[in-house]
Amino acid sequence: MLPGDLAELPPLLQPNPEGIARAADLLRAGEIVALPTETVYGLAANALDEKAVRYIFSVKGRPLRDPLIIHGLDEDYFHDLAEFTPAARELAATCWPGPLTLVLRKKDRVSSLITAGRDTVAVRAPAHPVMRSVLAKCRLPLAAPSANPFGYLSPTRAEHVRESFGGKVPWILDGGPCTVGVESTIVDVSNATAPPRILRPGPITCEALERILGQRVESVAHTSKIESSEGLLAPGMLTRHYSPLTSFNLLPAGVCPESPVVGRRVAWVRFNPLEVEEPPPKGVEIFWLSKTGDLAEAARGLYELLRRLDPEGYEKIWCELAPQNGWGLALNDRLRRAAGRG
Repeated sequence: MLPGDLAELPPLLQPNPEGIARAADLLRAGEIVALPTETVYGLAANALDEKAVRYIFSVKGRPLRDPLIIHGLDEDYFHDLAEFTPAARELAATCWPGPLTLVLRKKDRVSSLITAGRDTVAVRAPAHPVMRSVLAKCRLPLAAPSANPFGYLSPTRAEHVRESFGGKVPWILDGGPCTVGVESTIVDVSNATAPPRILRPGPITCEALERILGQRVESVAHTSKIESSEGLLAPGMLTRHYSPLTSFNLLPAGVCPESPVVGRRVAWVRFNPLEVEEPPPKGVEIFWLSKTGDLAEAARGLYELLRRLDPEGYEKIWCELAPQNGWGLALNDRLRRAAGRG
C-alpha cells in the first residue's frame, strides 16, 4: 500500500542544526517539507509562493474549497497578513505558542488560494520547538495542513508521513511523536463586534477561551452548508474527515459491540473503564486509548492507534464516545467525522 520504495528515499531530516537549516533552505526554494507541530505533522510550504501552495493541494488531493492555516512565530509574524481584533490579540498573547488557530480578516498579501476565496485567513503560532526553529531560520509564513492524504487519519509521527506519501514527499523533518495528537482549536475572532465562535474544537477548550476573554464563546453548529461548494470557513469542517479506510462506527461509553460475522474480527477502541469488566464477545478485540479515562492521553494516541488497526483486516472498528466536555469535545468531533457523522 506504500507509494514507492521507501528504501530509495532520502533519510528523514534530523532535528539538529543541519536538518533545520536544510528544511529552511528547501522551503525558501519553493519545496514542500513535512514538519512536526505539537498537534500533528504538517505539510509545509512558503505561504507567499502560490506555486508551492498549489502543490500542497495536489499532493494531498485536497479540494481548493478547504482553506489552509498559515503558521508563524508570533503575532508580529502576521502583521502584513491578517487584521487582529482585540480578542485575537488577547488570545495570541495568552495561548501562543500553542494549539490555537485564529480566523481573522485577511490582508491583500494573502492569496485567495489559501483562504478558499474567503476574506478571512486562519493563522497560528505552533509550540513545537523544531517547527519554531524552522520558522525562525526560514523567516517565512508557512502554510501547513496535516501531512496526510486528504480525508485520512492525521499523522503524529514522521513515519506516518512517509508511509502515506512515499516519494511524493521526500523531505520530512523528524521531530518525534506529537505531544497533543489532535488538531488545533480554531476560533473565529474576525469580527470585533460579534462573539468569538469555535469552528473546530481542540485542545484549547471553550471554557478556557471564555476565561481568557471574559465573555461567551459560541460554537458553530454543523449544517448542510458545510457540504456546499462554497469555500469552508476553516479546515476540518467536512462531515467526513480524519477517517480510517476500515468501516468506523461509534458507541456510547461502556456499550459493547455485537459479535462480528462468523470468521471475522472487530476492534473495540475504549477509554472508559467499567466498574465490572466482562470478557467481550468472541471475535471482539479490545484496544485501550486510556485505561484511566484520561482524555488528553486518549487524544494523544487516537490517530496512531487507528493507523495501526487500519491495515489489520478488521471487519469494523468500533470506538466509544467521550464525555461531552473539555477535551471530550475535540475527541468526539474527530470521532464523529471519522464515522461520517460530523
